[in-house]
Amino acid sequence: MNITRIRPLPRRDGTTPALPSTRAAVMSLRPDIPMLCLRPAKACREAARFVAAFPGHVLYAVKCNPDEAVLRALAAGGIRHFDAASISEVRLVRRLFPDAHIHFMHPVKARSAIREAYAQHGVRDFVLDSPEELAKIVEETGHARDLRLMVRMALAKGEARLDLSGKFGAPAQTTVALLRDCAAVAKTGLAFHVGSQCCDPTAWERALAQADTIIRTAGIDLDVLDVGGGFPVSYPDMRPPPLGAFMAAIRRGVARMALPAGCTLWCEPGRALVAACQSLVVQVQGRRGDMLFINDGVYGTLSDAGALGFCYPCRLIKAAGASHGALHPFGFYGPTCDSLDRMEGPFPLPDDIAEGDWIEIGQMGAYGACLRTEFNGFDHILRVEVGEPATGHAMEHKTTDHRAA
Repeated sequence: MNITRIRPLPRRDGTTPALPSTRAAVMSLRPDIPMLCLRPAKACREAARFVAAFPGHVLYAVKCNPDEAVLRALAAGGIRHFDAASISEVRLVRRLFPDAHIHFMHPVKARSAIREAYAQHGVRDFVLDSPEELAKIVEETGHARDLRLMVRMALAKGEARLDLSGKFGAPAQTTVALLRDCAAVAKTGLAFHVGSQCCDPTAWERALAQADTIIRTAGIDLDVLDVGGGFPVSYPDMRPPPLGAFMAAIRRGVARMALPAGCTLWCEPGRALVAACQSLVVQVQGRRGDMLFINDGVYGTLSDAGALGFCYPCRLIKAAGASHGALHPFGFYGPTCDSLDRMEGPFPLPDDIAEGDWIEIGQMGAYGACLRTEFNGFDHILRVEVGEPATGHAMEHKTTDHRAA
């Protein structure tokens, strides 16, 4: 992916200011390729809020947004633990944060990745969900005695927007056996994941009850209980309960368990920490009825708006003058010469939107830029830091305030 980072001239004290707003960035640059607008202060605050709310260690899921500026903002907000799913993510975090705690949370890893993570980057925590992966980890770390092995248990399909029950996770009986085998050679933990963008706090209570049964059956002293990720954020068609409701559900579920006094809780948020810290500006290249041709799409930053049907908050930035149009539901066509590059929405925008106008799309900090491809040559994108307000609720409530973007 070709990213052009736009930075304003430095101040006299050497610091670099952000552009004051998305509109200021658009009017200054008048971009004809997609533009990511990053708000590091928003990521910092969300991290601090989550760290304060969760009764344990918060592991940021790096795959959600591995941008270095985002990672630094999260670290400034108190994140000291990172959930890495590849050796590249392990290398990135170790380069940025030499003292960070890195946890290799992919249940199936290359042998070379295990060796490098352990020997070169100080990783001691590894997730597994099969006897074969356990044997692989033990072999490639030279039968090390300083490991912490996390067994990921399977959960039944739930109501999360993105179900994660099919690919990873051991059945209950296998989980019990794995916990016992892991306890014989290392510190041991149990992990689960209720699914991405899960809006039901009780899903964690049900998973914790299942975990309690497994732990009791295994009869081991658990060192870590990892309640996973999946913590949701708001989109125009999804209004989850507040973060406190999820924290309360986790506390209730844990209180019913017979965990050892020294057992530590982990969680693995991604979307909840970074979704609101980044927006995307696209330009309208054409209009055909209720469909707008824009310069980004499902092969770029808007992957989740395609087959997954995510709706994002949007607002118009006119190329000239002000808009006086009533809101109208639009769909988007992406820039590639592929009919699958289509996003149904609906995306409410003023009905006088026209070719040359720009659209700011909010809540794009999670699984946006990191999913971009080079398909059809549409891989160029600008990146700029802007001031707040961040997009999300505020954007949706001010959709018609096109001049204040």
